[in-house]
Amino acid sequence: MQKIQIHGGKELKGSIKISGAKNAAVALIPASILCDEEVTIYHVPEITDRDALIHIMELLNGKVVISQDELKINMKDLKNAVIPENLAKKLRASYYFMGALLGRMKHVEIYFPGGCNIGKRKIDFHLKGFEALGATITEDADKYIIHAEELVGTKIYLDFASVGATINIMLAAVKAKGVTEINNAAKEPEIVNVATFLNNMGAKITGAGTSKIKIEGVRYLHKSIIEVIPDRIEAGTYIIMGALLGNNLMIENVIKEHLMSLISKLQEIGVDIKSNKNNLIINKSKNLKPFNITTLVYPGFPTDLAQTMTVLMTQCNGISALEETIYSNRMGQVPYLNSMGADIKVSNQTAYIKGKTKLYGNYVEASDLRAGAALVIAGLIADGTTTISHIEHILRGYEHIIEKLRNVGADIELIEE
Repeated sequence: MQKIQIHGGKELKGSIKISGAKNAAVALIPASILCDEEVTIYHVPEITDRDALIHIMELLNGKVVISQDELKINMKDLKNAVIPENLAKKLRASYYFMGALLGRMKHVEIYFPGGCNIGKRKIDFHLKGFEALGATITEDADKYIIHAEELVGTKIYLDFASVGATINIMLAAVKAKGVTEINNAAKEPEIVNVATFLNNMGAKITGAGTSKIKIEGVRYLHKSIIEVIPDRIEAGTYIIMGALLGNNLMIENVIKEHLMSLISKLQEIGVDIKSNKNNLIINKSKNLKPFNITTLVYPGFPTDLAQTMTVLMTQCNGISALEETIYSNRMGQVPYLNSMGADIKVSNQTAYIKGKTKLYGNYVEASDLRAGAALVIAGLIADGTTTISHIEHILRGYEHIIEKLRNVGADIELIEE
C-alpha cells in the first residue's frame, strides 16, 4: 500500500505553480460530450479524477488524446452506454454525465456517483431540474435511468445554491428547446469556466457567476477550446502551508479575486502575505490571532478549505472556531490531529480549536480529500515523522503534490508499506 511519509519542521522556500482547478476540470470533461465536433481543454490537472473521467469517456466511444496537461476530445461517434458502478463510484463528478448525456442523447443510465464520504450530498436538486425540463427518472436498485422524449426550457429555482446542480442543469438545458432560467444558481468561478466553454462552442448562456443564469437552447455545438482556471482550493492549501512554514514562498498562477475570503481572513489574523501580479508571497507568521470561520457558498469561505484551516488554527494563540454549514461530515481530520497533539473539540457542526499546540508526528489516515490535505500540512509542521495512509483520496485532487512540496524544501516522499 502506498503512503506519504513526512519528516516535519522544514521551511518552504521557492515557488509552487498552481494547477488547473479540479472542480472545473471534472465538469469540463463531461461537458465536451455536448459538442458535435472536437474540443481541446488546456491546463487539465494530472489527478486520478481526470483518469476516471477519461475511462468513462472512452466507454462512451469517445476519442481522448492526452498531451501533458492538454486533452483533445472528440465525441462525434458517441455511444450511449450504461455507466457501470465501478466507474461511477470512483468520483462524485461522475454525475455530470447525467446532464451531458441527457442534453445530447435524451437518455442516460448511470449508477449512483461516488466520491469522498463527507456527509449527505443528495442530488435531488439535479433530478428535479431534469424533471422540470421534461425528463422522467427511474431508480433501479443503485442505478438512475433518465429519459426525455424532448427537453423544453423552463424556469427552475434551486432551494440551495448547489454548484453540481447548477452545472448539471446547465448541461441538460444547452440543447433544450426554448429558454431555461436557473434561479438561485451557484456563483462559483468553476461554473463560469464551464459556461465559457459551452459558449465557445456556440451555446447561448448568460448570467453565469450570478444568481440567475439564462440558457437559450441551440441545436448544434461546434469545435471549441477552453483553459481550466487555476485551482483556488489547491492555491489556498499551499497558502496555508506558507503561513506556517514559508520563507518568501511564492504561489504562482493565482486569481486573487477567487480567494478573497481566505486572503482577507489571513491578513486579519496576522499572516505575512503579499501579492505580485498573479503571484502571492507568504512568510511564516508568529503570534497569529485566533479567529472564527463559517463555511458558505461562494463568495463566502469555501468548505473545501475548512479542514486545512483547522491545522492553522492549532497554531493560533487562543480558541478558534470553525462552523461547517455545507456538509455534515467534514471533521474527518480531527481525531488524527488530536492524536498528533492538537486540542480540538467538536460539537454539532462546529470545531473548537485551542492553540497554540505543538504537533508531533504520528500514523494517520486520510479519510477524504481535504482531510488528507490537512494531515499533510500537520505533518509538515510536526516534530518527527508522520505517515499518512489512504492517500488515494489526496491524489484525487492535488496534482504532483509530493513533487511540488519537495521542490520547495519539504522532506516528503511516497513509500510502500
